[in-house]
Amino acid sequence: MTMRKLAFLAPLATVLAVAAPASADPASVNVTLGAELKEKSAELGEHDVRRQADRLADIVRRALAGPGELDGARIELVLTDLKPNRPTMEQMARRPGLDGHRSLSIGGAAIEGSITTADGRVLPVRYDWYSSNLSDVRGYATWQDAERAFDRLAARLAEGRYVSR
Repeated sequence: MTMRKLAFLAPLATVLAVAAPASADPASVNVTLGAELKEKSAELGEHDVRRQADRLADIVRRALAGPGELDGARIELVLTDLKPNRPTMEQMARRPGLDGHRSLSIGGAAIEGSITTADGRVLPVRYDWYSSNLSDVRGYATWQDAERAFDRLAARLAEGRYVSR
């Protein structure tokens, strides 16, 4: 490289280093299944239930991705209940009379756990949300209301509201 190119790059590197925001440690999120949900997972389909737990972790991670109070926190969530809006593949395999398109029910999820902040404080987490009636059920996804519960919990965590009951 010529000296002229280096002379241009040095000030640019300095400006970028100063202008770049300090990157904080993102919150770590771990989701496990509660005892009752573990028992129920055989009926719902273990793969579906595990995928919903992973989905909850992803949604919370995304909601907390920016700088905030929970930077560097360890978030341990327990998915205690999970109800689908439509029959899962496992349920339809076990009960052939179920119609995956027309069978509809009230869905949602319940989540508990704790947050250990970067400074060592331990905060409880508790949230649940279910459709109140069939007319509230919108969309065609099996886990529509569970996703809504996950989104609402993630938004509350980002706002600093950890317990809701």
